[in-house]
Amino acid sequence: MSDKEHAPANEPKQPPRQSWLSRNHRYIETNAFLLLVFAFVAVSIGGAVQIVPLFYLDNTIEKVEGMRPYSPLELTGRDIYVREGCYTCHSQMIRTMLDEQERYGHYSLAAESMYDHPFQWGSKRTGPDLARVGGRYSDAWHVAHFHNPRDLVPESVMPAYPWLAQTQVDSDQVQATMRANGRAGVPYTDEMIDAAKADFRAQADPDNGDVEGLLERYPKAVARNFDTQPGVTELDAVIAYLQMLGTLVDFSTYTPEASR
Repeated sequence: MSDKEHAPANEPKQPPRQSWLSRNHRYIETNAFLLLVFAFVAVSIGGAVQIVPLFYLDNTIEKVEGMRPYSPLELTGRDIYVREGCYTCHSQMIRTMLDEQERYGHYSLAAESMYDHPFQWGSKRTGPDLARVGGRYSDAWHVAHFHNPRDLVPESVMPAYPWLAQTQVDSDQVQATMRANGRAGVPYTDEMIDAAKADFRAQADPDNGDVEGLLERYPKAVARNFDTQPGVTELDAVIAYLQMLGTLVDFSTYTPEASR
């Protein structure tokens, strides 16, 4: 008799042991209530892991020299920027990757967004990041770009915004806007709010305003007639906002708090 005849018959292999979730996943996925409960548990655990450590930090945003609240004209321009949905195509957050910093400059600091309500980080870039756009282009470039982007960048898909240069903007609401931001934590003082209308006009028309007072309250504010037209237009306000982005922190002397 051969060895094959003495060999025991092959026993059927036992299926691997499965967890309770593996055995019942189909039931869970078809039961809306159970799926909701398990999803809530998973999200709660993930959220707790990210949020709880923040309660043990003295400060989640390091203080950086040079940061200040927006001037009245910059704040107005920022509101127009948000109104027109510019953040949907232009982020304001430079990541820490080398290629990002080589293209846009120093990575963004949390402190640079501390007075933004809401912040303008963005999750998508159709156009370039604008976190450091201040001073990179002349006022005339911005005027032409808003009038028709393809005059300067032929491949641009950005829509034109010619009405910004045609729409006058006044300072009637700027004090109320500053007070609202103050309730959200922006350190606007009573002096800043009282001088808001004068600062608003002085920044867009420095020949007829108290520019020294403006710069004392808002260091590094750019004061000039941005679109060269009489009066203060929405385009003036938006360009004033863009020209200060990324200019407040001196990165030649900046040292991260962790390395001090």
